[in-house]
Amino acid sequence: MIVHERAIRFEEVDAAGIVFFARFLGYCHEAMEKLFGGVEGGYVDLITRRKIGFPAVHVTCDFRAPVRYGDVIRIAVTVPKIGTTSCTLRYAITGADGADVATIEHVVVSTDLETMTKLPLPADARAVLEEHRA
Repeated sequence: MIVHERAIRFEEVDAAGIVFFARFLGYCHEAMEKLFGGVEGGYVDLITRRKIGFPAVHVTCDFRAPVRYGDVIRIAVTVPKIGTTSCTLRYAITGADGADVATIEHVVVSTDLETMTKLPLPADARAVLEEHRA
């Protein structure tokens, strides 16, 4: 499991004063980038040099508590499933006090960014995923 911690910025809240729900997917992507930081060159190298991406093909979200401007959240990432070309990432999001905020599951597919076709998970990416398997 890796943990990504961040503070909520003013621009991320809506008129109700809480984080707009779609922002949570961005937070999860930040955590996914941190997870793939374990690959040599990190997520940036996967995308820019190796031309390998991990687009989402399925997402489920369960929200349990509001998050407001200035709050700090923790995003714990685990990997419940690893396939040949895809994996499932689970994000457990909590407040600084440990309160359960949201759970998000995100299925991504290893993709050749030049042809936009799926490809087997690269060995180094698979190794990182295995390290965080739940």
